[in-house]
Amino acid sequence: MSVPPIKSVNLILAENRFMETEHLLLRPIDLIDVDAMYEYASDEEVSQFVFPTHQSLEETANTIANFFIADSLGKYAIVLKEKQKMIGTIDLQRLDEKNRKAEIGYTLAKDYWGQGLAPEAARQILWLAFDQLKLNVVSALHDVDNPKSGRVMEKIGMKPIGIFPNYLIHKEKNVDMKIYCLTREDYLAQQTK
Repeated sequence: MSVPPIKSVNLILAENRFMETEHLLLRPIDLIDVDAMYEYASDEEVSQFVFPTHQSLEETANTIANFFIADSLGKYAIVLKEKQKMIGTIDLQRLDEKNRKAEIGYTLAKDYWGQGLAPEAARQILWLAFDQLKLNVVSALHDVDNPKSGRVMEKIGMKPIGIFPNYLIHKEKNVDMKIYCLTREDYLAQQTK
């Protein structure tokens, strides 16, 4: 009896390059998104905990080309279906196929904060991680000075597991990061509720 071939992580991600939720479309990021991304990436309130504030459209175009297009699998534009507008990004990063783990990260334009859209997009990425990729754990981190991001993590069922001191240097400052995780078992238990 032959065993069917196991799909690779990259094949599963490639098969799920476009995903849809009630309010959102998750799709690959492209250079058509430069203006929309620049709109929020140039906002210091949005970028303060995540990346250097973009100073020009050219910088945003380079970011899209170098980060989102060059290695595009698992990285999505968050598009608000009602307006057909790109309002942020979300990704499944640091994917470790051998150890069946990954990290989720997201950024959302300020005008769309507090509307449940980041958790909606994140739940779709968790579906991809656990139902399709069969990962064992997904983690996420946020700057300890950015508790709003932690609330998104809690809304999707992640649990805080600790503080990682001096995790990175951002804007010439040591940054402590709060770490959250969601195990496969906890995810599956949430789905039966």
